[in-house]
Amino acid sequence: MKLSREIKTGIIVIGGILLFILGFSYLKSSPIFDTSKQMFAVYPNVGGLQPGTPVSINGYDVGKVNDIRFIDKKGNLLVTFTVGNDFAFSKNSRAELYDTGIIGGKGLQIVPVFDGGSMAQSGDTLSTKTRPGLTELAQEKLTPLFKKFESAVSDADSVLINVNEVLDSKTKNDLRGAISGLSELIHSLQGSANSLNKILRTNEGKLDSSLTNFQKLTHSFSKLADSLNNAGIPRTLGNLESTIANLDKVMAKIERGDGTLGKLMNNKELYDNLNNASRELDLLLQDFRLNPKRYVNVSVFGKKQKEYELPEDDPAEKIDDQ
Repeated sequence: MKLSREIKTGIIVIGGILLFILGFSYLKSSPIFDTSKQMFAVYPNVGGLQPGTPVSINGYDVGKVNDIRFIDKKGNLLVTFTVGNDFAFSKNSRAELYDTGIIGGKGLQIVPVFDGGSMAQSGDTLSTKTRPGLTELAQEKLTPLFKKFESAVSDADSVLINVNEVLDSKTKNDLRGAISGLSELIHSLQGSANSLNKILRTNEGKLDSSLTNFQKLTHSFSKLADSLNNAGIPRTLGNLESTIANLDKVMAKIERGDGTLGKLMNNKELYDNLNNASRELDLLLQDFRLNPKRYVNVSVFGKKQKEYELPEDDPAEKIDDQ
């Protein structure tokens, strides 16, 4: 069958129109024969979202962004996207913008909700949320830090200004002198440390010997303590402590006047009587020694005893007078 030139021209024109429509639809990311659900979401800022960006659910691509346009004078943006019919979710699900990488770029994902409500259909408008990216998070965390740093710098500047006002020329010179003196002191201490190190190095052997001798002396004292302990010194000290305690008790009784010794020491009348008795006994013995005839008369062959005549210088009377 031979086609005429007009038919061939018509077929070419129709084919061209179809190719144009298919190419235009591809460029707009809106396939002609696509049966996916067309849905909408409204954002105050899309953060660089572009048509053709994949739409995902749980990290799996289920559609694409078809169109983005302004819908009011406030600058709100209407995002039109398609979602495949392979996965059903509630119309209360949320369309969320998120960062796709460190260098920027936004992606769109659906956070599905399964609340038992009616399922999302083509033409529904989902609730929206914008998840802050790394840049926003860094800015949110660093902004207070920068403010604090700026405040600290300002305070430091104020402090320096006040210090400069307080430190006049004389004070600055005094500070320089103090710093210079501190430097000299450190240098002197360093020299002393070097001298000490030199002395330690020179007498290292003697120090080792002294430490060894001290260790031996400590060991000897330890052995001596063990020997004293084994010799019953603690028991002897215990007995001595008990004896001292008993002696304290005896002395306490004496001070209170208990017992013969206590009465003798605390009774003045008894002391005076004993003192007088001792004195009279002394007089009696003295008189007996000097004048035995006063007390003993011996008669031999029946002679009459002579009466005792008191001597003129009677020592007993002298003692009595005293």
